[in-house]
Amino acid sequence: MENNYLVELAQKYGTPLYVYDADKIAQQITRLNNAFSGINLKLKYATKALSNISVLKWVRKNGAGLDVVSIQEAYLGLKAGFEPKEILYTPNGVSIDEIIEAVDLGLTINIDNISILEQFGHRYKDTVPVCIRLNPHIMAGGNNKISTGHIDSKFGISILQMRHLLRVIESNNINVIGLHIHSGSDILDSEAFLRGAEIIFEAAEDFPDLKFIDFGSGFKVAYKPGDVTTDIEELGKELTARFKEFCKTQGKELELWFEPGKFLVSEAGYFLSKVNVIKTTPATVFVGLDTGMNHLMRPMMYDAYHSIENISNPSSTHRVYTVVGYICETDTFGTDRKLSEVREGDIIAIKNAGAYGFSMASNYNSRYRPAEVLVQGEKDYLIRKRESLDDILRNQVIIDFE
Repeated sequence: MENNYLVELAQKYGTPLYVYDADKIAQQITRLNNAFSGINLKLKYATKALSNISVLKWVRKNGAGLDVVSIQEAYLGLKAGFEPKEILYTPNGVSIDEIIEAVDLGLTINIDNISILEQFGHRYKDTVPVCIRLNPHIMAGGNNKISTGHIDSKFGISILQMRHLLRVIESNNINVIGLHIHSGSDILDSEAFLRGAEIIFEAAEDFPDLKFIDFGSGFKVAYKPGDVTTDIEELGKELTARFKEFCKTQGKELELWFEPGKFLVSEAGYFLSKVNVIKTTPATVFVGLDTGMNHLMRPMMYDAYHSIENISNPSSTHRVYTVVGYICETDTFGTDRKLSEVREGDIIAIKNAGAYGFSMASNYNSRYRPAEVLVQGEKDYLIRKRESLDDILRNQVIIDFE
């Protein structure tokens, strides 16, 4: 998206502002479908990455289903027009009551612990089909906070518990139609996926009624120049060939599922903010923005790198700055970054902000959450209004003390 256009959007809607490129999201969906052509591929967008209902409607229009991790995300998906059967419900650590609610909605249920599976089996036996999430004990992902398939992870049923798992399934006559693994995010190469494939293919021998295998996601996108990313085309070629072999040994054509989140929306997102102040200390020149970690948590939570540009003054001399927020504690977006000379009032663009940006935003320091804009073609749409004090007070109960 051109810098001038982003500046115009910042002026039109105010800052801080999230902007999403709808066409980029559609391109990413198409790229995955092309990479895995020749098999029965189903994409389930990971709602947690960016859950604005207009984005969900756009994802649906482009042919993907949904992966949801909470009953609230499920209701958003239904409001966006998804059929219950298009929604995979993959919670972690929830009560059986929420599972029952998901069953009543008609979602595809994915269970990741034996305790809940036993309760599920006692209640439904073979009347409600279910998917099982396995933990393959593969350490994959760019940060230990987003690696989910290792032995110390809280996610999934350990493959080392397979014998017990099968006993629970058999004793309760549970109808297992899917197997699921997810090793983590920011996986760089095909090897982790292929290792996981062999584990899940071996496990599948004990599940004769399978209809699909779900490999989660974790595709790595580029956050800075020169970043190594997942080669989707290579992965598609290698995994497709192996999956076809597997289906042949099973004597039936199964569906292959992925749950892309970051891959679909990260690069489509821009986070725009205005420079409030330039502050010089003996050691550092700070660029202070009209936003903070309350609006974009990833740099402080994951040490995540996001490219930062001064889009108001892109051709000026480059200088070194540390870009920070206005929260009353350390909230740094980037340290020692070379930016075109920054002036107070300039518009700063933080890139790759589509995934886990607004969805992790908060009202910390009682700050309002930003507006969101979706750009499709030559049109821009306001898809979330900027918050106000009324929004912060909406659910508070005010007591008038005597």
